[in-house]
Amino acid sequence: MSNLQRTALVFTIIGAINWGLIGFFQFDLIAAIFGGQNSALSRIIYGIVGIAGLVNLGLLFRPNEQTEREPETKTAR
Repeated sequence: MSNLQRTALVFTIIGAINWGLIGFFQFDLIAAIFGGQNSALSRIIYGIVGIAGLVNLGLLFRPNEQTEREPETKTAR
């Protein structure tokens, strides 16, 4: 996994936690930290989270490294 994908995954997790807080408690953490939903900084964070989700979308179509390798065979002694 590249550094870009790891960073995108962190932002996606932040977005998921924020949506969970909105869904369960009607509390928008990003808006609370950065000055409301319409502040420029909040909108930038929302945009970064959205782009991170699109970057991570590529992980769905990436082949699993373990299933791609050939199974190891034991040699008889």
